[in-house]
Amino acid sequence: MTIEQVNNPLHGVTLATVVTRLVEHYGWDGLAQRIDVNCFKTDPSVKSSLKFLRKTQWARDKVEGLYISTFSRPSPWGSAR
Repeated sequence: MTIEQVNNPLHGVTLATVVTRLVEHYGWDGLAQRIDVNCFKTDPSVKSSLKFLRKTQWARDKVEGLYISTFSRPSPWGSAR
């Protein structure tokens, strides 16, 4: 395992998991408000979103960044809770 992967918060997380968790957390409308792409606005589905994101690196980068900022934050209570 390379050092880059050890520090990569997305290591072992599939793109399908990223999209599914974001949709569960924000909903399609909330996701479309945060990332302005048609696959989240018009007849959205995980399948169509994955197809688009696998072909469009800038959009995938935004989705992965939102996932990291949403789910990788440390707890405000710390580990002593």
